[in-house]
Amino acid sequence: MRVGVAVDIGTSGIRAQKVDLDSGEIKKTVITLRNPLPGANIMDHLDFAINYGQDLAHGLHVNAVRKVIEQLGIKPEELERLAICGNPIQLSIFQGIPIDDLAYAGERKKEKLNIKEQKRDAAILNCSDVPGLEVYPNATLRIPPAIKHEIGADALALIIKSGFLETTDIAIATDYGTNAEMALIVNGTIYTGSAAAGPALEGQQIAHGKLASPFVISDVEFENGNLRNYVLDEEMNTTKAKLVDPKNGEVVEDHPLKAKGITGTGVIAVVDAGMKNGVIQLPKINTPDHILHLQDKVKFFEQDVSEAGLAMGALRAGHLALCKAAGIEVSDIRKAYMSGAAGTYMDAVKAHHVGMVPFNVDEVIQIGNTSLSVAREILLSEDRLWELQDIARKILSNHVMFATDPAFKDAYIQEISYWTEGMPFKMLQKILKKKGLPIIEEASKTVKVDRRVQRDIPVLGEEGLEVLEQVGTYLTMKVDCPECQKCIKVCPTDAISIDDEGVVMIRSDLCDGSNCKRCIRACPPDKFQWKNLKVMEI
Repeated sequence: MRVGVAVDIGTSGIRAQKVDLDSGEIKKTVITLRNPLPGANIMDHLDFAINYGQDLAHGLHVNAVRKVIEQLGIKPEELERLAICGNPIQLSIFQGIPIDDLAYAGERKKEKLNIKEQKRDAAILNCSDVPGLEVYPNATLRIPPAIKHEIGADALALIIKSGFLETTDIAIATDYGTNAEMALIVNGTIYTGSAAAGPALEGQQIAHGKLASPFVISDVEFENGNLRNYVLDEEMNTTKAKLVDPKNGEVVEDHPLKAKGITGTGVIAVVDAGMKNGVIQLPKINTPDHILHLQDKVKFFEQDVSEAGLAMGALRAGHLALCKAAGIEVSDIRKAYMSGAAGTYMDAVKAHHVGMVPFNVDEVIQIGNTSLSVAREILLSEDRLWELQDIARKILSNHVMFATDPAFKDAYIQEISYWTEGMPFKMLQKILKKKGLPIIEEASKTVKVDRRVQRDIPVLGEEGLEVLEQVGTYLTMKVDCPECQKCIKVCPTDAISIDDEGVVMIRSDLCDGSNCKRCIRACPPDKFQWKNLKVMEI
């Protein structure tokens, strides 16, 4: 069998499939539960690459992809073709393209630092041309194009695979992930943005959160005051599971399927159900211990409500900012496309209720993982790769940089007050109107839901799905310091170990990156320095 691998490098993890290049048949799927770079969001990844070296970041990416290919059961000499899709930052780091033009939003800053925009066109390379991929001597690498330097291959995949370009309605497409890429189409013109919603929608930065994977809670509903849990089974199918008392977790109706955490779609469902039931009154949880208890000791805390609210608020603020840029009202949007793992597994009606889908849409279409789908298409067809390049050049688009956009800033400040400080929704509306921003309403209409796939990866292959819980990437350095091991003690994720010879090992996929840096602050500045870190070869 001639073997190829399609890969989606997401900010929250990697998804990959082994493909028979002759038949096009998918043989096996492997997913990871974390990105190999330190940190849980794109800003952490940018910080790490900019401040500590893009070569380090590149090494971690390449090692992680090699580990995934190994888990797919492919020997280095067997691999004939590799295709990788993802957002511009992840793809640039993987290819070794400078990311300075992606790291800075202000044009003055770019001019001062003499930063030039990089070309991110479609490309076919030899794997041997990419440092770290020399182990695949017989393989070529295919990379899809970006539309513009800020609008990456993943956004192009979202636009193309949704059927977005063919619609005659005012429509919006959103990838419900860490970066929340979104596109609004009005009279043939596309307005794009990326809300950097953070990882809560994918189950991270939630106390008991997990990425979408087998045996995590993906949905909940109240039944006569008790909480029904829905859990993903080993094939990622949503399964009705235990009914529990949300005040203490006591089982009312048992089920053999056990849960080990809650994913982003479950988070959304908990917030929606809790607000409808009155158990959640923003930003508080009205139980005796201020905790919502799910099955198998999985808990949902008030801090989780705030984290989820900040992510949901970023999405709504992003939608509003695109409408402002296009000169329309939010109420003018009649169709919404949802992609990504969270966009597939979440209940679209619940997402509509909590404001993650524009309030006046008539139809919601759930389309799955478009990035991996496009990677597989270009893996099997070089013509498709160049077709995507032609489409990318023809798309008339306006990118709204939310980092500098006044409309997004004003809207998101109000969302923070609503979700984390208990500001009434009517006050939110009043302030938006005062600032001349598009108005939002609470969702009241019933939307039509077209769920085109049951899983974000519809076909797993005859060898099934394997979850790679440990990516196997490490950063290492030699230290000469007292045996206090403060760095180990303060690490909240147990990512650090030191052997008797002073060799530090940091498991990069567990490290919280710039969001943490407790190890750096705990140690003498001349001893524990991240600039001395090197990637440990696998």
